[in-house]
Amino acid sequence: MSTQTARIRSVEPLEGFALRLSFDDGTEREVDLEPELWGPVFEPLRANPDLFRQVRVDDELGTIVWPNGADMDPDVLHGDFEPAEPATTDQISRAKP
Repeated sequence: MSTQTARIRSVEPLEGFALRLSFDDGTEREVDLEPELWGPVFEPLRANPDLFRQVRVDDELGTIVWPNGADMDPDVLHGDFEPAEPATTDQISRAKP
């Protein structure tokens, strides 16, 4: 596993909610993000494919961003880490004091 944060250099929207990503280490990946588009920031991207396709690389952050403020961890997109799972209602209930 890399100790340096991966940085995304380019992004290309593909069919559906898939993207082709190029990283600064030469890695290229095609990722289907549909399963990850949950929660208040990402659900608008799922609901509006035209908004999803407006993805771009933020050179300062080194990751992909959307006009609504959504972004994603480049290390997860690189494949170094697993994305967080959405909390279930039962988990949320148990976490409340």
